[in-house]
Amino acid sequence: MVRVPLSPQERQRGERFGALLREVRGDRSMVDVAAAAGVSAETLRKIETGRAPTPAFFTVAALAHALDLSLDDLAAAFTEDADGGGQAVSA
Repeated sequence: MVRVPLSPQERQRGERFGALLREVRGDRSMVDVAAAAGVSAETLRKIETGRAPTPAFFTVAALAHALDLSLDDLAAAFTEDADGGGQAVSA
């Protein structure tokens, strides 16, 4: 199966998502958050660094739960407006 290359906007959205996770994670270790979400620390590292810009829905949902973020807030943060920018989310 051949994957279609990601667009620059999709890559940027993945980078913004990773930055948001790092911000919300705060002082908690990557290992602790990954364990709470039931994902590997390497998976979380790839998402936070933008190397995995399109994580699976259930991975996103598990991370949101572990970080006490609502999926509605995440969706709002990454809904692109007419200028192609996103909105900020508060945790």
